[in-house]
Amino acid sequence: MKQERVRTTVDIPAPLYRKLKEQAAARGHSIRELVLVGIRSVLQQSQRPRSKRVQFPLIVSEGPKVDLSNKQIYQYVEFP
Repeated sequence: MKQERVRTTVDIPAPLYRKLKEQAAARGHSIRELVLVGIRSVLQQSQRPRSKRVQFPLIVSEGPKVDLSNKQIYQYVEFP
């Protein structure tokens, strides 16, 4: 069974096209192959679940709260 294909035209700015052509040659691929790799990469990124942002505090403590300034902390810390 033959794979279905769609032909399309894309206008690429000349400086970008030159870089694309150089990259393709350096990798030993055609421009078409490099463009398809890029398209697949973009499509895969949209399918990945987004990482969740970290919520602070990471550890919730039931212990006493300490309210110290940097100045108060540094008076107890020795630096070499």
